[in-house]
Amino acid sequence: MAVYTHLGAEDLAELIAAYDVGELVSAKGIAEGVSNSNWLIETTRARYILTMYELRIDTAHLPFFLGLLDHLSAKGCPVPRTIHDCDGAAFRMIEDKAVALIEFLPGVSVDHPTPGQAKAVGSALAQLHHAVADFPMQGIQTMGLAEWDRLIHQCGSERLDTISPGLSDLAYEELSYLAMHWPGGLPHGVVHCDLFPDNVLMLGDRVSGLIDFYFSADDFFAYDLAVTHAAWCFSPGGHQFRPEISSALLAGYASGRALSDEERDQMPVLLRGACMRFLSSRAYDWVFTPTDALVVRKDPMDFARRLDFYRANGKELFA
Repeated sequence: MAVYTHLGAEDLAELIAAYDVGELVSAKGIAEGVSNSNWLIETTRARYILTMYELRIDTAHLPFFLGLLDHLSAKGCPVPRTIHDCDGAAFRMIEDKAVALIEFLPGVSVDHPTPGQAKAVGSALAQLHHAVADFPMQGIQTMGLAEWDRLIHQCGSERLDTISPGLSDLAYEELSYLAMHWPGGLPHGVVHCDLFPDNVLMLGDRVSGLIDFYFSADDFFAYDLAVTHAAWCFSPGGHQFRPEISSALLAGYASGRALSDEERDQMPVLLRGACMRFLSSRAYDWVFTPTDALVVRKDPMDFARRLDFYRANGKELFA
């Protein structure tokens, strides 16, 4: 379970009392995620998500993340609002850690998406990319190529190869390739950067919620699409590419926003970069997650397999 910090019932009740949301009824830790502590909060009025920010998120950046939620929600995107406290603050501090209360949206995350669901996700992503055009804040990309390189070198060859023999060679070779071929000048704006199936809520074939924007940053729209493609278009574990999901996702995106010729040309590199981003962070978490943390580590090899596929087939997907 992704709960690094434990809050007692009295602490939670005192916290919820700072908001105009009714009295606390229950709080349940949420298993998904590896970077923050999360609880499903139920009050006498409604349900909410409470997040305590633990890893990779600087508190100074929270006005950006939480302001983005409010902006996208106001634009009609299926994105939860930030619940501000009685003083109007978007987040509060518990000792040295920030916490935020977020609107709960109905829906379920899918493990095996259908083409209809993938098309809806592509369309929602295009809507998001249009909606950020007048978002007044900028977010620095803290999980870009330089960070992938840092995380991989922090793990080191020996630790990487204990995850899987030869993983270090793959990682270092790919980092060198991406450093030489990463594009510049593509259309950009604030993007999600982490739109996995568990960050999308579905009601049938309708997207009811896009959640967990805490890796959002100013980056290429096409890179955001590449991340989403890598996250959605494979069977669990990255063992098998699902071409019908790929076609549906890309068609959904194209229905709302057409890729430029330059974006299409660069998609093979961006897809490989998307894999390296999650291979590196998962490898780091695999090696360094505390043994007593109630969290299920995610296998970095899931994205090593995706990377192998894109290296061999990426150009054909956008030919």
